Amino acid sequence: MTSLQVRPIKSIQPTHPPTPAKSEVLPAVDISLLGRRITCMTTDSIIQSIDRACQGDRAIVVANYNVNSFNFSMELPWFYDFMQSADITHCDGTGILKAIEYMGLKLPSDYRVSYTTLMPQLLDYCETKHRSMFLLGSKPEFADLALENLRKQYPNIKAYGHHGYFSMEDAQENNAIIDQINQVEPDILLLGMGVPRQESWAWKHRHQVNAKAILLGGAAIDRLAGGVVDCPKPISGLGLEWVYRLIQEPNRLANRYLVGNPAFALHVVLGKSNHLSLQIKDHESNNWITEETLNFKDLSFKDFNFSHLTAGVTRSTRSQHSTISH
Repeated sequence: MTSLQVRPIKSIQPTHPPTPAKSEVLPAVDISLLGRRITCMTTDSIIQSIDRACQGDRAIVVANYNVNSFNFSMELPWFYDFMQSADITHCDGTGILKAIEYMGLKLPSDYRVSYTTLMPQLLDYCETKHRSMFLLGSKPEFADLALENLRKQYPNIKAYGHHGYFSMEDAQENNAIIDQINQVEPDILLLGMGVPRQESWAWKHRHQVNAKAILLGGAAIDRLAGGVVDCPKPISGLGLEWVYRLIQEPNRLANRYLVGNPAFALHVVLGKSNHLSLQIKDHESNNWITEETLNFKDLSFKDFNFSHLTAGVTRSTRSQHSTISH
């Protein structure tokens, strides 16, 4: 069983000219970390994937991996199955990028997309495109306040919602909520019921709701309501958002961070101690470029030449013109 796999997907070009600071468009890359598929994408790429779903006939599920959700995927088989089945499972935590780097591949920090950075751009997109959004989650008072704030700040967004304090075991109550969602047929259904409750609801009901994109947003609705304060960018940029949140809510988050983070680190260390291989896959030709039992250190993202992978390269990475640099 491979510990780390990399599969480049076709680059998603921006709809507007890139700024000089970000002239290079980073490709979306599928990485399998200890058997968990992580879709490394930039914020722009995620927004554009959502836009394509809103314009098309196929709905998508956008989930995310951070240390907490990764741990749940190790503990709960259904959670693992759900995450593997999601269309996008973007990286929502520095811990995931650090684990990938420890396994041998250093990726740009632009691949870390938390809802602190994703949500403002998503709302700007919805405002510009006049999209509709249904918020499902949070306490009743927070859900109402989030809708009120959303309608005031983004008047072009058609906003609807329902709180998350309902019984997931009550079929009648769930069906009533699904009917409420389907009556408005939102472009985006944002679930903010916490991990793993929101994933459980999406796993059971995603095929019953008429929404173009289902997003697993965690505390995103609480943030819209002002119930959770966004982490300052300097702290978030250092990868210390978890410390900031722990200080804000020590009772609720102590177990998640003080126990969960070491548990995750242990999983990664044990994974590296097992048989390790790196695989790069050409998404178009479905060919694998494989080298078994690599021993490498600080492999940089720039060492991969993605430009010719779409030509169906099949030569071994041990060749003279290897796309992997030791």
